[in-house]
Amino acid sequence: MKNQHNLKIGLFGIGLDAYWPQFKGLKQRLEGYLAEVENKLHTGDSEIVNLGLIDNPASAMEAGHKFRQADVDIIFLYVTTYALSSTVLPVVRRAKVPVVILNLAPEKAIDYISFNKLNDRTMMTGEWLANVSACPVPEIANVFQRAGIMFHQITGVLHGDNKVWEEVNEWIDAAAVANKMAHNRLGCMGHYYGGMLDVYTDLTLQLAAFGGHIEMLEVDELSQLRRNVTEKETEDRIKLFCKEFDIARDCSAEDLKEAARTSVSVDRLVEKHDLGSLAYFYSGTGIKDNEDTISTIILANSLLTSRGIPVAGEYEIKNIQAMKIMDCFGAGGSFTEFYALDFNDDVVLMGHDGPGHLAIAQGRIRVKPLEVYHGKTGKGLSVEMSVRHGDVTLLSVVQKTDGRLLLLVAEGESVPGPILEIGNTNSRYRFPIGVKNFVENWSSYGPAHHCAAGVGHIASKIKKLGELLEMEVVQVC
Repeated sequence: MKNQHNLKIGLFGIGLDAYWPQFKGLKQRLEGYLAEVENKLHTGDSEIVNLGLIDNPASAMEAGHKFRQADVDIIFLYVTTYALSSTVLPVVRRAKVPVVILNLAPEKAIDYISFNKLNDRTMMTGEWLANVSACPVPEIANVFQRAGIMFHQITGVLHGDNKVWEEVNEWIDAAAVANKMAHNRLGCMGHYYGGMLDVYTDLTLQLAAFGGHIEMLEVDELSQLRRNVTEKETEDRIKLFCKEFDIARDCSAEDLKEAARTSVSVDRLVEKHDLGSLAYFYSGTGIKDNEDTISTIILANSLLTSRGIPVAGEYEIKNIQAMKIMDCFGAGGSFTEFYALDFNDDVVLMGHDGPGHLAIAQGRIRVKPLEVYHGKTGKGLSVEMSVRHGDVTLLSVVQKTDGRLLLLVAEGESVPGPILEIGNTNSRYRFPIGVKNFVENWSSYGPAHHCAAGVGHIASKIKKLGELLEMEVVQVC
């Protein structure tokens, strides 16, 4: 993407200004804790906007303006000690972004013996106030509820609690994906595969739910770009094919040449329109240039998908959104549908024709020539691969009958075994609830027949993304 908008994380702690003159060193101690939290929040290319300890309504109002001016994507509210809810509401209400309450005690427990030996009740109270982070959480939650502000909570320990920071990192990852989706430019080239009623979707709904922009593209433009590809560019792209793919011996030199020309032209189309994802389909009849363009596009789209610009065939816009989400989480996101059920091994065979995802393949992607593209016009080179063996997550973006979107998730395992060697992507997936229950439970939510398959178990991250987008998430297993 030409215009990168890196994640901006807002951070502030809260306290009560009346405490500072009463309890020597308390403010400095809490500010030290806040600095530790800031250090933990730093990740990747994100930017931290730390406004320090907010301890009165006036500074709270100013903090709200500063967060809004800084264009933060998410706010972490670190509850360091008791604070009035009037020092919290103005910050979050003005900023208008999701907020995560960090209810973190400094240690697992107060050292009662040392505490009670202080023999100075003022010092004892100051020590207590440094450990009283849980006290105002119900008050803050009450006010957020009544103000209609959605919030999330993480309760644990500042020091030595790895689960806390794992959860924090998942929120950051989810916020980063929401940010990327909000700035994604999705190209839509061609038209729906006629008759796939499940694939049809409301484009305005997609933009309202995820943000971003949809660029309407013509196959004719890609064909024109293809005509201008030079012989040198074609030769260089063939060399790249040989490096990235395992090319079968029966792939003809002419087919490789045609696929290379298309690959160069697709890259130019993506660069010209600054695309972050692409959904396409074209019947490919009547105009030879367009037929040649579409029938030679699979290797091009496989390379794009592996570069973080996922491509979905059959104009499957809902699924390209799912593939983009998976890719933004670093899980890949391979275009997938049900192939067959194997009740002997209790696995579901899943895959699709068209692009494969090199980055999550089990071994090298194989390129094979096909004499016919089933259900589509033309013939040419295709890819065959399995998703890497190990943990996998499936994701489908579902359009519900009430006009809202749902994220449908399943966690399973990609397992070794025989596949259908037909020149398409093919994987064997096993789910903890078994083949029968998985298929019935998954289908009961009315997804399209496509989904995105990615590596790793990331349902917990997808659930957090759903929270940030105010979108329902259902996990079937």
